[in-house]
Amino acid sequence: MRFGHAFERGLPLGRIGSLEVRLARGPEEIAAAQEVRYRVFHEELGARSTAAAVLDRRDADRFDDICDHLLVFDTALPGPELSRVVGTYRLLRDELAYASGGFYSSDEFELDSLVVRQRGQRFLELGRSCVLPEYRSKRTIEALWQGIWVYVSHHDIDVMVGCASFHGTVPAAHAQALSFLEHECRPLPEWDVRARPSRHVSMDLMPKEAVNVRTALAAMPPLIKGYMRLGAKVGDGCVVDYDFGTTDVFMILRVESISPRYINYYGAEAERFLA
Repeated sequence: MRFGHAFERGLPLGRIGSLEVRLARGPEEIAAAQEVRYRVFHEELGARSTAAAVLDRRDADRFDDICDHLLVFDTALPGPELSRVVGTYRLLRDELAYASGGFYSSDEFELDSLVVRQRGQRFLELGRSCVLPEYRSKRTIEALWQGIWVYVSHHDIDVMVGCASFHGTVPAAHAQALSFLEHECRPLPEWDVRARPSRHVSMDLMPKEAVNVRTALAAMPPLIKGYMRLGAKVGDGCVVDYDFGTTDVFMILRVESISPRYINYYGAEAERFLA
């Protein structure tokens, strides 16, 4: 599927009710996404803030200039369009990453070694996912994935990767969930990604027979559960990110491994919306 006209003209890539998803059209809309990220990561979840971040009330880094920014707008909200951004995802394609110094998650995980082993596959890094509290619903997540699927299809992406987080910096507090991921969600060796040795923390915190599956799944962050439903696997080890106050795991989602029912659903939605 090719949707060049939608990308060139900044058209919506999905819509559910009053929620509309599309790529940011310029610096002002990227700034609006950064403001949403600041509200979630810094004000709500307590990430460390630089003086510049506090002054600007934006979560920003050098990767923002090379990424595409997927935005969810609530068109029913009053006021200017920039004030209607309620969720965002940051998208970084491999060719842009390597032209500008690499992937964001390479600071924590050995993603580069996977890209080298799987040369010829097109990679997309997903990151900085956040949604304002009052919009954390299935509907918002589905709107974001409508947009992601159009993007993946347009750019012929083969593999989606990126960090996903548990809140807090004590992995043992997530022993059930992390151990479940270790025992049940690991990829084949040729697709594995290991946490960097200096930051690697084992996820094997409980023996397999001691893990209560229902408890583990109930403790799983919604983003990680969403990736798992699509067929994602989890890399070797977790990493504690003290700046953001999180325990990060690495997700690997091969497009060819996504369940056909999700392919049919999101593919049909994209074709219908952009017909």
